Amino acid sequence: MDTIASLFSFITTPVSWVIVQFHKVYGAVFGPDTGWAWGLSIVSLVILIRICLIPLFVKQIKATRAMQTLQPEMKKIQERYKNDKQRQSEEMMKLYKETGTNPLSSCLPILAQSPFFFALYHVLNAIANNDTIGSINQSLLDSAQKAHIFGAPLAAKFTDSSSDVAALDASLTTVRIVTAVMIVMMSASQFYTQRQLMTKNVDTTVKTPFMQQQKMLMYVFPVMFAVFGINFPVGVLVYWLTTNVWTMGQQMYVIHNNPTPGSKAQAAYLERLTKHVTNHGKTRSRGEKAIVKAIVAKGRDRNEFERKFINALSKTGLVAQADGTVVKGEAQAAAETEDGTPTTGGTPKRQQPKRQSKSQRQSGGASGAPKAADEPTSLTKSDEPEDAKPAAPAKKQPGGNTRSKAQSGQRKGPQRPKSPSKK
Repeated sequence: MDTIASLFSFITTPVSWVIVQFHKVYGAVFGPDTGWAWGLSIVSLVILIRICLIPLFVKQIKATRAMQTLQPEMKKIQERYKNDKQRQSEEMMKLYKETGTNPLSSCLPILAQSPFFFALYHVLNAIANNDTIGSINQSLLDSAQKAHIFGAPLAAKFTDSSSDVAALDASLTTVRIVTAVMIVMMSASQFYTQRQLMTKNVDTTVKTPFMQQQKMLMYVFPVMFAVFGINFPVGVLVYWLTTNVWTMGQQMYVIHNNPTPGSKAQAAYLERLTKHVTNHGKTRSRGEKAIVKAIVAKGRDRNEFERKFINALSKTGLVAQADGTVVKGEAQAAAETEDGTPTTGGTPKRQQPKRQSKSQRQSGGASGAPKAADEPTSLTKSDEPEDAKPAAPAKKQPGGNTRSKAQSGQRKGPQRPKSPSKK
């Protein structure tokens, strides 16, 4: 154990120093030998580490979404080169290079956090073995051994014997109850975080093996925490429970404010955004502008929820711009006066042309154009007598019979002869 601890000395020394600094602060409030002082020091260490890992968490989100987008292309490569594993791996690496994605980016927060986890484990294990380590001297070691969290010492484990627990001034039953409750809470928080990711923040339009892997991990990780948790000291369980709760809250914030496109979380977010934009007529934050900008840039590649968002804005007379802002459309702006108040008549209606009478349509010809002012209409009497007008010559039919023009309202073509009237 000393050999392993020496290998992690480059990280155990700064971790122990940070814990000691937090212990000075909380010890002045709760007392130096209390479980609150040492427990809150571990919690503060977790919060400090997770704040430093926020940039890596952002990269993890981007990498995860990029991997989800590439799943259809990856599946095509696997089917095309299923008999040539070397060519398949080469095409995969080429795809990652062209798209600028890295499969390991999704594991960066866990990998970056692992050294601190092992360092804290060795610090607490040294406290249980009554050994000084890093910045923890003998006086701090004695204080840490007296500290109890709900009756369980910081360095106690679920698998410890009754004699080991008695040496730390505690009972085996109390230690096992406290550790069991913390293990269950740790596994439950991990399961809820993964389930929240799978049910709300996954693109439901794409069915890929990646989703099946995530669903499998949703059940595997809690079991792993339960198995390994019985070998962790209480202080390490405090550390791991705190980091799981932080991850769960961080994931909830991301799902609520920056959901994955095509997911149920995006549908709920765009519904909330639609209500706000229609009520206020603008976007309120940089995050909202960034999402609207991304939706506008997609054009015809928008998913179902994004098209509904754009259509909802159009129905209210608003238009999303390329820079992420929302402005009033031309129809909405035309319906308002210069001072910004809407007109009483609302949107101006299109005027329908007046319907012409039957005589006007007959006199106006097929085009329905109005006659000139000096042209006589059918309702005005002509000054010229009827007998002075030359009669129109009758047209000859091919059969030799002459017929007069069909009067208005008569059916063209040969007419049926009238039957003679009976006298």
